[in-house]
Amino acid sequence: MELKEPLSAAAVAAIIRAEVQGDAQRLVTGINEINRVREGDLVFVDHPKYYHKALNSAATTILIDKADVEIPPGKALLVSKDPFSDYNALVRHFMVPGAWTAEPPAIGENTALHPSVTVGTNVTIGRDCTIMPGVVIYPNTSIGDRVIIHANAVIGGDGFYYKKRNGTYGKMVTAGNVVIEDDVEIGAGTTIDRGVSADTRIGAGTKIDNQVQIGHDTLIGRNCLIAAQVGIAGACVVGDNVTLWGQVGVPSKITIGAGATVLGQSGLIGDLEPGKTYFGSPAGEWKQKMREAASLGRLPDMIKAWKG
Repeated sequence: MELKEPLSAAAVAAIIRAEVQGDAQRLVTGINEINRVREGDLVFVDHPKYYHKALNSAATTILIDKADVEIPPGKALLVSKDPFSDYNALVRHFMVPGAWTAEPPAIGENTALHPSVTVGTNVTIGRDCTIMPGVVIYPNTSIGDRVIIHANAVIGGDGFYYKKRNGTYGKMVTAGNVVIEDDVEIGAGTTIDRGVSADTRIGAGTKIDNQVQIGHDTLIGRNCLIAAQVGIAGACVVGDNVTLWGQVGVPSKITIGAGATVLGQSGLIGDLEPGKTYFGSPAGEWKQKMREAASLGRLPDMIKAWKG
């Protein structure tokens, strides 16, 4: 999320009563979690395993729970006893509030919304769109031209992002949005979560079937085809012209290269190269996986022959 007006690291620290180290006048221009940080952003870290990643990320202000770490040149540290809670407090402080209203949003020419559609504030909808019965569009969502959203889809729900703390789960405040580009079609019962601090984006021309789940901060490319019951977790990157057939499972932070095809019921465990076809769980190149499946089918006879 971008701040309306940049603030110094010292000014941000004062909001949460944190100690400032390093460049106290370093300007904070945004707040983002680690998967989407840019120069000028503030990010939080509260575990030694991730100190190096956060300190050496594009973020230039780091909210951290440890004072005696080497500060990269030009960066600022905000030292806090509880970075997770303080990060949430900063997000709440700076986020654009969302609300629900009975008033229709500003929409483009020739766009039709069924009377049962529910729309939050700060929603924009382009021209020639069709929004079917029961659709829920959360605040701060942006929808392009010629988009079709089928019945009971939910666009912009909170990200499924929790941190285990003292035996319970602390919720990360969700302050991002969803951007749906031109000529997208979204099937019935599909859910697309908004970004935790940035956007979840569906690229132009992409077609999404029924009952698909797309997690927070995931970026879907242009002209993708996503079949029914696909589940894509948060912070994934799906390239242009990717095809995911039914019930494919994609865990968080996976990158799928442009033009890749993943056959039905496959489960990914790592990034996929562009332009190849994949199958299986764990997924691999489909020809090799088919050979493995064929070999497995012959295994009982091979064992019988070996035993004599």
